[in-house]
Amino acid sequence: MYVTGECGDLVPSDPIVSVVIPTFNERGSLVTLYPELCSALIAYPSELIIVDDGSPDGTAAYAETLAGPVTCVVRNRGRKLGLATAVQEGFALARGDVIVVMDADGSHPPSAIPKLVEGVTAGGAEFALGSRYIAGGSSPGLSRARRLLSRGATALARPLVPVADPMSGFFAFRREVLARSPLSPLGFKIGLEIMVRCHPAPIVEIPISFRPRTAGESKLGQGEIGRYLRHIGRLYGFRLVGSRRASSTR
Repeated sequence: MYVTGECGDLVPSDPIVSVVIPTFNERGSLVTLYPELCSALIAYPSELIIVDDGSPDGTAAYAETLAGPVTCVVRNRGRKLGLATAVQEGFALARGDVIVVMDADGSHPPSAIPKLVEGVTAGGAEFALGSRYIAGGSSPGLSRARRLLSRGATALARPLVPVADPMSGFFAFRREVLARSPLSPLGFKIGLEIMVRCHPAPIVEIPISFRPRTAGESKLGQGEIGRYLRHIGRLYGFRLVGSRRASSTR
């Protein structure tokens, strides 16, 4: 089901910035997040695209009441289809030249969106990444166990992309980048998928404070760890095939 809001605090014109937010059981955090988003986006013609996996807590019902250029997509009520495919549905609907992806659970600070957008629009980058692991960044929202898992997953991904925080799910990029390669994500690391397959360059990292979530549950269970390892294997295979093709054309 698609519902598009009218008027409100977001600028109601052809958008420059499209913010894609996948949701599942995050009504509570969305209530707090929405006014923060309106404030962060006030300088840009923008739209919100909320893609909900049939949350039983009424997340979509609340999203459908929001004012402004807000599109709510409700997918297969009662069956969670996953963050990566939700984000891809959002990409298909996005009209802005710059696409921002963020979580709805409150961990990604909307106040960082202008810096991410400026990194792409004024800074000359094709991809701007919200980073916890550069100077000025922090991760108070991660427990010790999750911090260790994140660091381990980061170590596996760093040979693929030249960034400090390849696991970040908070980023902005030029929409045209998506035309360079089909995406085939497995799990929820869609940003890593784009960086490896579409090869945006340059990439700029913007320091963020990864906040404690206000709603929702961690995506990092045993199933997601297994999917991440398979995803990493796919991306290394993709990079290896690309290197061999480059060598054969020399």
